[in-house]
Amino acid sequence: MKRFSWMILLLPLWLSPFVYADDDHEEEGPVELVFSAAERAELGIVTAAVRLQTLAPEVKAPGEVRLNAYRTTQIAPRIDAQVVERHARMGESVDADAPLVTLSSVDMADAVGDLLVSDREWQRVKSLGRDVVSEARYVQAEVTRQQAHAKVLAYGMPKSQLDRLLKTADLTQATGAFTLYAPHAGMVIEDAFVVGEVVEAGRLLMEVSDLSILWVEARVDPALAASIDVGDLVRVSADDQTWISGKVAQRYQRLNEATRTLGIRIDMPNDGTMVPGQFVNIAVQTGTGVPRLAVPREAVVLVLGTPMVFKLEADTFEPQPVEVGLNAGEWTIVTAGLEAGDVIASEGVFELKSLLLKSQIGDAD
Repeated sequence: MKRFSWMILLLPLWLSPFVYADDDHEEEGPVELVFSAAERAELGIVTAAVRLQTLAPEVKAPGEVRLNAYRTTQIAPRIDAQVVERHARMGESVDADAPLVTLSSVDMADAVGDLLVSDREWQRVKSLGRDVVSEARYVQAEVTRQQAHAKVLAYGMPKSQLDRLLKTADLTQATGAFTLYAPHAGMVIEDAFVVGEVVEAGRLLMEVSDLSILWVEARVDPALAASIDVGDLVRVSADDQTWISGKVAQRYQRLNEATRTLGIRIDMPNDGTMVPGQFVNIAVQTGTGVPRLAVPREAVVLVLGTPMVFKLEADTFEPQPVEVGLNAGEWTIVTAGLEAGDVIASEGVFELKSLLLKSQIGDAD
């Protein structure tokens, strides 16, 4: 508070280049920033009354936008196969259970053939019943059919397609062709293959991701991370101008060995302005907000290294030094220099500052 008192006392000396002209070493009247309401509107100067704001402290950290791994699926064959047909392309949106790619495999053809044969045997044995066939044959037929059925599913044929084959019971349908379907709705973000290509088991063919909710992963100091809880509100921005709201979804339980920081994961609605891989800044609200005297961040400017606002008295703006605390979102906490009810310039502040600077330059000439 003593330092702020000295700021008040020295203000007339600091602002003397702005207030007095120097032509012929004669003092002129002070440069007054007097504007009517119409003139303020023309210059884009907006005023607002200072009041208490319920603000919560924020923790800031850099982060990176990533795909939501819980809503992303990689599509790959479980056996060696040849690509027969493409049903979706990169950048297309697909619904759940939409066909993506059709493959053909000799191993699948053999497995389906074995299943159809074992299914016929099982249906015949089951119709005869245990009173006619031996227990060993009955069990053997049932187990063989179950094993063949599980093998086809394990090779990657969808159950719906397999059920249709069993219903027709036509061995000519055992061509080895099978289709991979989208497990959920989303967008195709990868399709690394060409039709006719022979691909190995496990080869990534497509990747489908629900882009409605993205992840932002950030790393913060462990001491600050202790104040962050799952569910805390977060602001995310790529340019510190436009912010998107999200929530803390997870907090890592292990420090990064290289940076000695703790990671947090944020669920962020995708508004189309950010893409995976983009670097961003995050601001996490922590704790419960308390009423504090605060002004819009852009209302505070530095004049000769001192934080100031432009206080409106009648139609005149007076530079008013202030002592500021932490920033909380779009607000700057003011600890001294203003009172609730004071009217200040909340927008167009740099226009007022530039007028003062121009007056200083003019005096120097």
